[in-house]
Formats: sequence, structure tokens, C-alpha cells
Amino acid sequence: MLRAHGVTDRGRVRDVNEDFFFVDESLRLCVIADGMGGHNAGEVAARLAVDAVVEQIRRATLAPRSVDETGEWPFGFETELSRAGNLLRTAIYSAHVQVLETSAADEQYSGMGTTIVAALLSGDRLTVAHVGDSRLYVFADDELRQVTLDDSWMAATLAGDPRIDPVSLMHHPMRNALTNAVGAFVGADVHVVEETLRGGEFIAMTTDGVHGVLDDRRIRRLLSEGWDPAAIATNLVRTALARGSRDNCTALVAQYLPG
Repeated sequence: MLRAHGVTDRGRVRDVNEDFFFVDESLRLCVIADGMGGHNAGEVAARLAVDAVVEQIRRATLAPRSVDETGEWPFGFETELSRAGNLLRTAIYSAHVQVLETSAADEQYSGMGTTIVAALLSGDRLTVAHVGDSRLYVFADDELRQVTLDDSWMAATLAGDPRIDPVSLMHHPMRNALTNAVGAFVGADVHVVEETLRGGEFIAMTTDGVHGVLDDRRIRRLLSEGWDPAAIATNLVRTALARGSRDNCTALVAQYLPG
């Protein structure tokens, strides 16, 4: 069983909320996105991408053999991934194409893009696919672990030279620049991670309006103090706003309960 709840807030600075999320406990699917672009284009990109992923997974769930039987894996089939992993990978690449096509067809949406994280639970197997710097954490046994890797200039710089002190980059003007995003570049690289859950774990998904002002220690504390996904998601967003977040804030929290 999956219990899940999401909360989003425009924040105190932005005129438009360009974050978007989706939760369906029956599908065991959670998706979160943080759009970017001029005017309302970020909002459009985030919604387009999430809707495309949901539609793909819903269709595969209602007709579970349709994709396999027709051999329609338009972006290839990665043999090291499960079918769920390939479904999420395909869904996000399809979303990327939709955002690109919409951007090219309408000048007001030119250059729009979005981050995305999608989590799908099949039995006790968690599959996570992501692009950009929105995050997914797993909290278990009082330990917080970031499952996703940020597609950002800062993360790439630290990966290239582990000797660099992260604190020295905190105020760099490029620190939040994305190196990978759905629709924003001609090519996108979809990362997929899969792992087995034991039961009782909390899964927390956040946009950078939340984790940009809340460090791992504070996120771990907020998860450890809660038992209800709705209350935890609400507290994550409220705390981020209270700590001065100047961005849209979204948190989606789920708990996996066996049986």
C-alpha cells in the first residue's frame, strides 16, 4: 500500500506557481515538476510533462501488455532496467518531445522547460526516473538518503573535483544553473534508479524552493517528527517559506506499507 500527499505553494515572491505535482495511490505513482521559462511558460511545461508521464503510465497499467506486444519502445529498451524502469524512462522522453514541440509551435512558450521526478512502486520495488534538480529522498531507520542526483552546474563542478568545498560555491551566480531539463535542451538525459523497499520507508520529493533552503539535517528532522504524509509535506513547505524561500515550494511525501 502507498499513502501519499503533495502540497504546493506559490510562495511570497513569485506571481505564478510553476511547480506541478501528481499523486495517484491506486497507480502507485508520484510525479513532481518545477517549470521554467518566461511569462507562464514554466507552468505550461511542468503541467505538460507531468500529464504526459501520467497518461503513459496509466495507459500501460490499463493495458499492461500493449507496449510489449507492439514492440513500441520508441526510445529503446534498456535491458539493465525493469519494465517499470523502461516505462518511466519512455514516459519522460515522451514528455520531453511534447514540451519541445509545444515550445516550437508557439513563440510565447519558446525556451520553456521543466525538471521532473517520477516515482513508481511495483510490489516492493521502487523505480525513480528524473531530469533536473528536483529531488527524491528515502527516509528509513532515522537516516535520510538522496536518491536523485542534481543536474546542475554546482553538482557537476563538485563531481568533477571532489576537493572543492561546497560552501565556496554557495553564492556563485551559476550554482543553480541546470545542465539537463525536459524540453529546455534538444537532448535530455533521463536518469533511472531502482531499489527494493523493506516497508515503512518515507519517500520525499521536493522542488528546489524547498531543498534550496532546507539542508538534509532539517529535512531529516521534519520527516522523523511526522507519521502522516500530508502533515509532513505541509511542514516541509511551511518551514521552507518560514526560512525565506523566494521560489515556488512543493513537497510530496509517500510511505510504503507492505500488504
